[in-house]
Amino acid sequence: MTDEPSGSESRVSADPSSASDQTESRVETELSRDMSLFDVTFIGVGAMIGAGVFALTGFAAGLAGPALTLAFLLNGAVALFTAVSYAELGAAFPEAGGGYLWVKEALVDPNGFYAGWMSWFAHAVACSLYAVTFGVFLTEFVVFGTGLTREFVLFGVLDRLLVEKLLATLMVSLFAYINYRGAEETGKAGVVVTGIKMAILAIFVAFGLLATAHTPDWPQKFVAHPSFAPHGIVGIVGAMGFTYIAFEGYEIIVQSGEEVVDPGENVPKAVFYSLMIVVPIYFLVAIAAIGGIETTAELAGRAGLTAGAPTWQLLGNLGELGIIEAAGQFVPYGVPLLLLAGLTATMSALNATVYSSSRVSFAMGRDRSLPEQFAHIHEDKRTPHWAIFLSAALIVVMALTLPIEAVAASADIMFILLFVQVNWTVVKMRQTHPDLTRTFEVPYMPWPPLIGIVLQFLLTPFLLSALGLEIGLGPDSHGFIALVTTALWMGIGLVVYYGYAAPREEEQLEEETPTVATERAPAPKRAERDQRILVPIANPESVEQLMRTALDLAAERNAEIEVMSVVTVPQQTPLSEGRQFAGAERDVLQKALDIAADERPEVPVSGRVRISHDVATAILNTVEQDDVDLVLLGWRGRSHRRDIVLGSNLDRVVTGARCDVLVERIGPVRDVNSILVPAAGGPHAEFAAEIAHAIGVRNDARVTVLHVAPEGTSGADDTVAATASVLDDLDTETVLVESDDVVGTIVEEAEHHDLTVVGASREGLLQQLVFGAIPEEVGRRVDDTVIMAKRDLGITSRITRWIRGRR
Repeated sequence: MTDEPSGSESRVSADPSSASDQTESRVETELSRDMSLFDVTFIGVGAMIGAGVFALTGFAAGLAGPALTLAFLLNGAVALFTAVSYAELGAAFPEAGGGYLWVKEALVDPNGFYAGWMSWFAHAVACSLYAVTFGVFLTEFVVFGTGLTREFVLFGVLDRLLVEKLLATLMVSLFAYINYRGAEETGKAGVVVTGIKMAILAIFVAFGLLATAHTPDWPQKFVAHPSFAPHGIVGIVGAMGFTYIAFEGYEIIVQSGEEVVDPGENVPKAVFYSLMIVVPIYFLVAIAAIGGIETTAELAGRAGLTAGAPTWQLLGNLGELGIIEAAGQFVPYGVPLLLLAGLTATMSALNATVYSSSRVSFAMGRDRSLPEQFAHIHEDKRTPHWAIFLSAALIVVMALTLPIEAVAASADIMFILLFVQVNWTVVKMRQTHPDLTRTFEVPYMPWPPLIGIVLQFLLTPFLLSALGLEIGLGPDSHGFIALVTTALWMGIGLVVYYGYAAPREEEQLEEETPTVATERAPAPKRAERDQRILVPIANPESVEQLMRTALDLAAERNAEIEVMSVVTVPQQTPLSEGRQFAGAERDVLQKALDIAADERPEVPVSGRVRISHDVATAILNTVEQDDVDLVLLGWRGRSHRRDIVLGSNLDRVVTGARCDVLVERIGPVRDVNSILVPAAGGPHAEFAAEIAHAIGVRNDARVTVLHVAPEGTSGADDTVAATASVLDDLDTETVLVESDDVVGTIVEEAEHHDLTVVGASREGLLQQLVFGAIPEEVGRRVDDTVIMAKRDLGITSRITRWIRGRR
């Protein structure tokens, strides 16, 4: 290891087939960008027009009455307040992971764990909904085609309900086996299935509207039986919550962002286009179903109603078969046609959700949020077989034990909670991630996501109330069952996180970069320090300068210092073999500890040697494991490749560390009597001023704040005043220079100072991708010491890694 961490650049694996070897091999895979705006929009439409529209429309009509039409429109409006959040974050961060990744990055634990925990459960519960619906539809198809009575009993044992549950179990098992074998539905097949569903729904709507128009008193069906909203606001909002699962397709769109051409432009468009397509379709389906069907004596008897019952009540009592029976009245061959469409939709949804739920649990197992069995890869099939089968078991349990209404409500609640987290994330990121490049921005921030949070929270109690909160297991208890199921799952998650996930995360970091030795400089016992500074060093020639800087910062910030050095071994060599090479690294640590004892014995300093296959990974893991607040890196000013700015490992640490980062360009060792701080504004420039203040106070140095303005302008802006205010208790002067050569002016002025501290420039993310063009060029051209400062902006580092992989 050198002060500019060196070695070939390795990338973190995203390939599940290599997950079992993650600590031994780090190879990044990326997806080809070949998905057009049409393709990704169709994915969203297909996800929204899924099995839910066939299974839930009848139930929702029973909750809202004719106001189901309004419920669908309002649901589109509510979904829009969350869709804008997904559009902003999906465009800014077009990578697989979606809401789970954003929440895990931006919000404190256990929010990240819960995002994955809820996502796994929501997809599993949604899958059980599709499985139950498939069982109902296939049973109805058999009854329709064979002449069996509707309440048949086979062999004196198998009644209709048991057959439906058995079919649901068999289909989940089948698709679990298909996923185990590694077969997946291709993208083209998905487009075909979506096209079939839309075509059949178009036929249903056309014949339904025609039948409605041929009914002389059709307006009465919507306003006079007994009213447009027979159950009032409770029924409308309850129906909205019940069908909200049908509007979550934008989660699938952003999950596909890594494969989309020009994602910054196309992901937001796809989010909004899909809603523009789906909401009118749902609205027309509701009109066609309520207006086109007639309450015949046969249907009324099967639904437990009188012959004069309103059509919305008939649809509600028929439940998941509501629009099937409606199609049987006004669409030629309507029953088999809609049943085939429903079976196609449920099979497609089953395959997709078995896959997605198992992959979420697999990812959590790989992160050690769940037991390691979830992360096991089958040797022959190369699929996460335990994750698939355990997810399938969860799906089957939900399908067998819960009524379909409770199943749908539980999935809705989980998705609502996930969307609430995403809405809050986009609000927080506007405050904590100002440098995030946003090709689409939510207007009127923070109001749209905050309104989305409020509206989604309102949906939940109305949903539960509309489904019934009576304690028990009867038909008036579906809301209570959903509430208990959700609360039980969240409670289990709390136990899993604090009892299993959190400790295992710490163990994983230690296993990836084990500690060979730990040293500690003698220091007087004192109260716990506020911060921790990490100083990765190896080169004995740079130890003194880095330690002097770290000690100045530690004294000012009431921080302790951890010095680390890394023993690297080849990928094919077990980490344990690196212990025999730790001797030289121990010497470097000892030199650092000796300097600390001589210079500032009151500052607690510890050192450790770690073993790793990769220097940058070792540093990043230490940052996470030891809760580091600031990392100080050394740089010799070398750059070997055009695609590497500072050095392969330095670039990765600067862009990947979830803490403040300083890179010190090593210059001559001398006392610091004069410090230059170029003022440019922004959080990084403010951070640079704080660093200059800490060093200036400890060395009694004078500070010059330099502002370079373009030719023809004069005077300093507010950013200069803000920088100077941080340094107001030091001997500070402000220098204003008019020049179009910003770098040249800074370099010329730096010749008169012992140290230059410059903050990362705002254009750095898209240009040089580490600190920005100006700081890096200053670091290369100035002969004396330069410190480049970058404040932690969380997800921006991940955006940078994504951009770097595509340059």
